[in-house]
Amino acid sequence: MDDRTFTCLPRTPGLRAATFSAFLISAAPLVNAHPHVFVDGGIDFVFAEDGALQAVELTWLYDEFETLYMISRYGLSLNSKGELGEEARLKLIEELRVFPEDFDGSAHLSLDDEAVELDWPKDLDGRLLDGRLQVTFMRDLTTPLYVEGKEIKAAFYESTYFFAFKITNAPKILGHPGACQTEVIPFSPDPNDASLFAKLASLSREEKPEDENVGAQFADRISLRCAP
Repeated sequence: MDDRTFTCLPRTPGLRAATFSAFLISAAPLVNAHPHVFVDGGIDFVFAEDGALQAVELTWLYDEFETLYMISRYGLSLNSKGELGEEARLKLIEELRVFPEDFDGSAHLSLDDEAVELDWPKDLDGRLLDGRLQVTFMRDLTTPLYVEGKEIKAAFYESTYFFAFKITNAPKILGHPGACQTEVIPFSPDPNDASLFAKLASLSREEKPEDENVGAQFADRISLRCAP
């Protein structure tokens, strides 16, 4: 998804990278480690009037360093308050609304262990919040689903793990007339995976992991259940 040679600094303690860095054995310093971009945020569930799960809304909150890179990349200027003016914000939205062809969505839904297909992103919005770029967008389900009495699972990740996504927003349930509940299941590092962590840490920004879906192994997940 990314062909840049820009080197991204890791975020401060409390990050997922810091959580599992203790398991790295003879790994390269985190300044060069895979993943390279850290994104907080989450997944909200949008229901139609007839009660079908219709879409998911994604929120991405980029780390501070990636935010600075993107502001520079798109030639944006901050106003006297250190904020994006409306003209700059609209320019940012115009740039970001064009997703790369290999975009894999960051929201991966399944029902009964079968993947739920999602349409291409739409309705993108972006703004600067406390020095970090926040992006939101919608993805419709290709086929809306009635999920009463069932469990929808949603994983929040990018396949190559170039981007490390972390669920920091409590999931919202929008439009459902009945009783639904969600549970966030955070990724928990396993000491037995130390060799994989070390191998990932050795990758440059131009290299991809051997496992094309390695990001799934580090994903925070959400369980959605609605009463029948």
